[in-house]
Amino acid sequence: MSDLSTDSTLRERTDVNKYWFWLLLGANRWVVAGGLAFLIFLAFILWGVMKPVSLHSTMQSSDMVETVFASLVGAIITGTTLVVTINQLVLSQEIGSLGSQRSRMDTTMDFRQNTDGLLGMTTPADPAAYLYALIETSEQRAKTLRNTLSGTENQELHKKAGEYVDDLLENADHARDHLEDTDFGTFDVVSPALDYNYDRKMHDVRRLGREYEDSLTDEERGAFRDLLEALTMYGVVREYIKDLYIQWALVKLSRAILYAAVIALTVAGGMVVFVDPTTFTGTFLGIESVLWVVSAAFAISALPFLLFTSYILRLATLAKQTLSMGPLMLS
Repeated sequence: MSDLSTDSTLRERTDVNKYWFWLLLGANRWVVAGGLAFLIFLAFILWGVMKPVSLHSTMQSSDMVETVFASLVGAIITGTTLVVTINQLVLSQEIGSLGSQRSRMDTTMDFRQNTDGLLGMTTPADPAAYLYALIETSEQRAKTLRNTLSGTENQELHKKAGEYVDDLLENADHARDHLEDTDFGTFDVVSPALDYNYDRKMHDVRRLGREYEDSLTDEERGAFRDLLEALTMYGVVREYIKDLYIQWALVKLSRAILYAAVIALTVAGGMVVFVDPTTFTGTFLGIESVLWVVSAAFAISALPFLLFTSYILRLATLAKQTLSMGPLMLS
């Protein structure tokens, strides 16, 4: 691979194991939280089986289980304040005076008019279509650059420009294919947007233009500038849509924690009030019944925290991979 060629996906560029990458970013957050809860459940079962003294005997001699779930009740109630904090964080971005709202609208419409001129049409309102159109425009301008340089006498420039354009088109095709039929609010929009390696493309086109500046005609310089403009616009829009997605995800996290907290609080409270050494007797599959119940109850009671963990894993990874804007590559 030449220094003008890059991998088409973010995972390949970061050289992360595909299963771990899927867990961090691609997997449904409820599935991740459920998987973590299942691991906790299995761990409790394993520890209970390995312990010399049965859980039933332990419950008869101490109030350990009641104490654990009583503490969880308090933790779940206290943890709901986190939901309020998250909502305040999101809502604070939307609350403002009439003047500030007018300023936001003016800025948005000015940028839309700029992209209208870039795209040659009314800027799409759908985020996925917006990104799709910008990627398509960068493809068209990359082809124009290659055609413009086809008559250059500098064969080295012609070769490097061809490698650069071929790599950009391959990367763009991958991103556009995965953007089709996606809806905002899911990670399916953000994922292909991250795959399009615009920052490296910006750096390479600037480097090529500067390296061979003395041998370029005005038309060729214009083709370099036009492609750089398209890539720059894409970078701004991608970061804006990413920020909107983060706000959207934080709202979804708040709702998910509230839903899970109701279930967890009911289960934890029920374990404190209704469960004692005589409630569940006997065995199931060779394991005492009370161990199955306590393990499942603890896993369910931990669900709000596990949901928080699953969402933050994605958002933290997303933030890490998009810390910079423009031709600055951190990985």
